[in-house]
Amino acid sequence: MSAYTGRLRCVRCGGEHPDPSLELVGAGCPACAADGVPANILPGYDLTGLTALPVDAAQPGLFRYRALLPLAAGTAPVSLGEGGTPVVELPQLAERTGVARVWVKDESRNPTWSYKDRLAAVAVTKAVEVGAETVVVASTGNHGAAVAAYAARAGLRCVVLTLASVPATMKTLMQSYGADVVALERPPDRWSLMRDLVAARGWMAMSGFAYPPAGSNPYGVDGYKTIAYELVEQLPRPPDVVVVPVAYGDGLAGIARGFADLAALGVIERAPRLLAAEPFGPLAEALATGAATAGPVPVRPSVSFSTASPFGTQQSLAALRAAGGAAVATPDDEEIMATQLQLARESGVYLEASSVTAVVALAAARAAGTVRPDDTVVVVGTSTGLKDVGATAARLPEVPLIVPTIGALDDALAGAPAARPAG
Repeated sequence: MSAYTGRLRCVRCGGEHPDPSLELVGAGCPACAADGVPANILPGYDLTGLTALPVDAAQPGLFRYRALLPLAAGTAPVSLGEGGTPVVELPQLAERTGVARVWVKDESRNPTWSYKDRLAAVAVTKAVEVGAETVVVASTGNHGAAVAAYAARAGLRCVVLTLASVPATMKTLMQSYGADVVALERPPDRWSLMRDLVAARGWMAMSGFAYPPAGSNPYGVDGYKTIAYELVEQLPRPPDVVVVPVAYGDGLAGIARGFADLAALGVIERAPRLLAAEPFGPLAEALATGAATAGPVPVRPSVSFSTASPFGTQQSLAALRAAGGAAVATPDDEEIMATQLQLARESGVYLEASSVTAVVALAAARAAGTVRPDDTVVVVGTSTGLKDVGATAARLPEVPLIVPTIGALDDALAGAPAARPAG
């Protein structure tokens, strides 16, 4: 039995829309767009009669929670075994930041090595449900790779609109899963092209195409609810704070919705506080000023390219305000990359730069008093550092080539230039 009502509801004005409404998937609420404030429309649920988290162990991957996902009962799930990612305690990070306990929810263990698999699994399943033959996504990497993989699993065509500037590894991943990948120079060009493709060809959008952004495919956003469900099953008690890297806030909104479900079901007493980590701070600015919209703020090239947005979204603001949350800007590339290496060396967890912003934000929030000494914290590790290994390699010394003697090894370990043969 599904709790899904078959309606989509605007996060800003509350207006409801029928499912499916493919022209609104990626565009958001038309009334809010007419006001000049794009806002996502997200699925509604009726939890009446439920008193616990419904779990169907016979379903694959995250679809074990399908009663709280926006799918028809008879729809076969498109799964690659996503979800069920581990929570790994980070005692060194807890000590260094001055909080009681810290865990990372290591989403790099998903099939395409990022938490975007949760969105893709649900969104592509919905695409199959509504009879779409082609899915289209605007992505700098993780989102496109995930959608490409799940579209391949479902037998759908996938078209990815990326940027010329994204790392070659990201393009390779998307193409390897069979996607048709094209690059454009400017982010807004991707969105205008996707809007035209949805209107002219009936393709289903897997990401947003509103400008300013509203958020991604609303069905896919609810795939992130399962992170919250898993956390309460995996941890000794619910966390006080959950830190999430944010661009357009799909993960943040979905996780917030998951915790709201758990509170409504009586599984937890209250939802954790949410902390958004963002390179340039549009949400932080909006929360500080009480603004109704987030951004634009000035931006520049960033190692956290996948989250370096001048805008925040209405779904992000709504999630943070509902949870008494906060946002922290993390603009310093060198701090991010130094933190990436420190985390890998002290904890054995190697995260992508955009994901590491969550660790940087935790330290800043603790220093500011937003996070308290007695808090237990979960950092959502959204993706592996292997997605952009070049950024890490640029900050590491060259591997020395030595002759096969103990003395040469000792010289190399001591950093002696003589240990590196010429030529």
